[in-house]
Amino acid sequence: MQTKLTLTIDKNVVEQAKEYAQRKNRSVSRIVEEYLENIASQDKALELHESLPAPITESLTGMFTNMGRPYKEMLGEARQEKFH
Repeated sequence: MQTKLTLTIDKNVVEQAKEYAQRKNRSVSRIVEEYLENIASQDKALELHESLPAPITESLTGMFTNMGRPYKEMLGEARQEKFH
């Protein structure tokens, strides 16, 4: 569904946009629409990416259970086992 949108933009920018659109054989409206679609899809992708746990976080989840000892001590032991 198409709808009209009124924007207030610097006159020089409008002229440059029209020249660009003419060179690309497209309308300014279509260029703006594609630009806004691109921003929206990138924003959604970024939100999804930020909502997912990092792989390192996933691999460490549940690694240490509360055993009444400081986690740094347990981490040191785990590193010793891994690298020796």
